[in-house]
Amino acid sequence: MTAIPSTVDILRRLVAYETLSRRPNLDLLDYVEGLLVPAGARVERFAHADGSRANLWATIGPEGPGGVVLSGHTDVVPVAGQDWSVDPFALTERDGRYYGRGTADMKGFVAAAVHAAIRAARRELRRPLHLALSYDEEIGCMGVRGMIEALAARPDRPALCIVGEPTGMRIATGHKGKLACRACCHGREGHSALAPNALNALHLGAAFIASLQARQEELVRAGARDPAYDIPCSTIHAGLMQGGTALNIVPNRCEIDFEIRNIVADDPAAILAAIAGDAEAIAAPHRARFPEARIEIETVSGYPGLDAPEDAPAVRLLRRITGQDGPVIKVAFGTEGGLFHQGLGMSTAICGPGFMEQGHKPDEFIAAEQLSACDRMLSRLLDALEAPAA
Repeated sequence: MTAIPSTVDILRRLVAYETLSRRPNLDLLDYVEGLLVPAGARVERFAHADGSRANLWATIGPEGPGGVVLSGHTDVVPVAGQDWSVDPFALTERDGRYYGRGTADMKGFVAAAVHAAIRAARRELRRPLHLALSYDEEIGCMGVRGMIEALAARPDRPALCIVGEPTGMRIATGHKGKLACRACCHGREGHSALAPNALNALHLGAAFIASLQARQEELVRAGARDPAYDIPCSTIHAGLMQGGTALNIVPNRCEIDFEIRNIVADDPAAILAAIAGDAEAIAAPHRARFPEARIEIETVSGYPGLDAPEDAPAVRLLRRITGQDGPVIKVAFGTEGGLFHQGLGMSTAICGPGFMEQGHKPDEFIAAEQLSACDRMLSRLLDALEAPAA
């Protein structure tokens, strides 16, 4: 019988693929398929429209509904401008840690899931194990949507989903939703020496940012609360402002990228509608002189939040296979978990190795003990899928 590569062996190969968001991930998928297909997995891909990258869906075990999905993304954030002490795309082991881009977020879990899937193929599973490996998660959970839409059209669906984002192997039941938006402020250009005769779009943008700050303060003061989060309320954040071409030209256009991260108790559409009202109140007084004055808002991307009950099936399963019976947590970052729950009606929770504090930065790493804990959890998952239904 062919030897199974270890989780670390698989991680070493995964880290070597420079699968930045919006970049191809097909070589990585070829490698994973090369492990899974000979083991007997049933594999299919759901590709991006341009064919450069794809999601991978793999099933081990019996046909039909039920079973568990292990979900992870294959893309990583850039390393440009970061001061690494090691090669970010070559796994480096040092002092009980594995360094490399994506080790924590989240190729460590993907490696453990692939390792578990190969082992699962040698077991007599009564319920299937599924792997869902997606692309472009880091830019708004964009890639996984096509796979979820295709699965939603099928009669048989899995029962549960475990998203393996880094939680330090603690069970997480939720995360905030997100809307990424762009506001385009339209004014009228002119010579800066005659600035009062023009309408400065940057000034409109500055007023708009001030209105975002006021809305944020209102959410802090009087908004809904979820004490499970480090920041217990919904948040509004402006991250990018662009406008102007030269100092002596009054700019006629300004763009502001901003986001809303909402707790489940808040409706992000309602927050956005209030922001749109503020935008109109800023632009409207200028229209008597400048009919073109306006602030247009578009939604660029977004994903729903996740808020699983503590007695949800996915949470009960995670308690069983991790042995945790203490408090659960919620995470500050977003995941595809809300999309799986919303799109497929699956009970979904989050649990994976490593810590997000170690990701997205130079010398990203995952501790060996975290990978080992994940391997143990997934071994118990295979036991659960092999056991008779309770």
